Amino acid sequence: MTTVTTTTAVPAAQAGELPQVRRRRRLSPGRRLPAARLAGPLAVLALWAAASAAGALDTGAVSAPWTVVRTAGRLWTDGTLATDILTSLERAGYGFAIGLVAGVLLALAAGLSRTGEALIDGTVQLNRAIPTLGLIPLFILWLGIGETFKIAIIAIVVYIPVYLNTHAALSGIDSRYVELAEAQGLTRLAFVRQVVIPGALPGFFVGLRLGVTGSWLGLVVLEQINATNGLGYLMFQAQNYGRTDIILVGLLIYGVFGLVSDSAVRLIERRVLAWRRTLSS
Repeated sequence: MTTVTTTTAVPAAQAGELPQVRRRRRLSPGRRLPAARLAGPLAVLALWAAASAAGALDTGAVSAPWTVVRTAGRLWTDGTLATDILTSLERAGYGFAIGLVAGVLLALAAGLSRTGEALIDGTVQLNRAIPTLGLIPLFILWLGIGETFKIAIIAIVVYIPVYLNTHAALSGIDSRYVELAEAQGLTRLAFVRQVVIPGALPGFFVGLRLGVTGSWLGLVVLEQINATNGLGYLMFQAQNYGRTDIILVGLLIYGVFGLVSDSAVRLIERRVLAWRRTLSS
């Protein structure tokens, strides 16, 4: 007589052994913190105030924060600061608007046409290789030392990053979308609206942020060259008299303008590209 032994598998849970469940590790940065971008500047401000109060900073080289605030209040009261701020905003605004429009139009012309790319891209790359601030002497000879040359230089500083990033985004659009649009019989206008613009927007916003920053950087330099008003002129005059408090007032205002404008572009980008899931979102 043959004896058959049957072995029955016992689940690990019944055997008293609980299966190990591996917890999923979070690799994303986490939730966006409210007003997180202000943490760094506020920390620097607190460190500056603490060092000034402790006497670790030479007040002749770096004025204390409260001295800078008092100086800003005095300049605002006598009307000097308000006038210079409005002048600087006007210059930066005109130059930025012209550069933005030029960069977008050139990117579209180069990205949607081989002829346009042949005529435009190489020229822009050549312009990119030439330091923009090196064009100042030539533009002064052409346009004089008035507002026109300042706005023109700011426009050049802005249009280059806008063009480069928008054109790169256009060139990176998947060719399968183009083939699908052709198969659907889309018109040129519908193709631009439904394929080109959504595909180019991420790169456009990168260029926009760089252009906004570039407009302020260009403005700082230009207002210290043959200018009679503006924040840069105010700082240049303060340098001649050793007034570091006035120089710091101008620098802080430039910094606030840059931070606010960059934050505004980021906010618009998140709203417009809400459909896109990214690491930062």
